[in-house]
This record gives sequence, structure tokens and C-alpha cells, in this order.
Amino acid sequence: MLSRTILLTAVLSGAMFSSSAHADSIMQVYKSEYCGCCNDWITHVESAGIKVEAVNIDDIYGKKAELGLPQELASCHTGVIDGYLIEGHVPADDILRLLKEKPVIKGLSVPGMPHGSPGMETGRLDHYRVFAFDQSGQAPEVWSEYNQ
Repeated sequence: MLSRTILLTAVLSGAMFSSSAHADSIMQVYKSEYCGCCNDWITHVESAGIKVEAVNIDDIYGKKAELGLPQELASCHTGVIDGYLIEGHVPADDILRLLKEKPVIKGLSVPGMPHGSPGMETGRLDHYRVFAFDQSGQAPEVWSEYNQ
């Protein structure tokens, strides 16, 4: 009976740990202080339990280049969490999946600013894709798709 109790405790502890694996991580989000959709996206991410430190900067495109983000994957804000780049209006569920699975990629991107993505809730729903990209930024793969 004791071994079952220990096993059950271990399983439950593991489940609690895995569901809060991102709890200690803080995502730095680089953005313009004048961007409203960036603030709306931050609210979306925080509501999923991801801690955010917003950093307002004047040269957002210089920061993207410094971080190694390919220009064709750019959007309006750039996040960094646990060594991954999060570019644009990436849904929180995709970020949580990334942090759980820990694939060998550089990051995730939603290029541009598609309507209907988190932070861009305008009433219109554009089809958009979340891309996973590697260090080279070449041939990004579709990580997930929305509003098909």
C-alpha cells in the first residue's frame, strides 16, 4: 500500500511539474511603446500563465537582426523565452507546446499581422500559420494553422 501511495504521489508531482514547466521562465518581449496590438498579445500570453517582461525599444528591427530573426518571418514584436524566439502573434498554446516539447529549433513566428490572431482580434478572421524555424531561418516548417 505504501508503494502505491509513493507511486501515486510521484505521478501527481510529475503532472504538476509538467503543467507548470514554464512557471519560472520569463519571456522578454521587445516592442514599440506605441503598439497596441503588442500589448493585447502580451495580455493573451500572460492569461495563459506565461510571465512577461515588456521592453520598449526604438529600433525594433535592429533588435530582430541582433537576435538572428530572418526578415521574412518578422512581425511587430519579438519575444525571447528559454532561448527560443517568439515572433509576432503566436498563440499562447503554441508557446506552451514549444516549452513542453523543447524541439531543436530557433523559434516560432507568425509573419505579418494576421487578423484573428491573438492581439489582432478585429472581427475578421484571416487564415494564418505559425512557423517553426531553425538557426538558418531557411525553409520554415508549419508548426500549426488557424482559421482555415
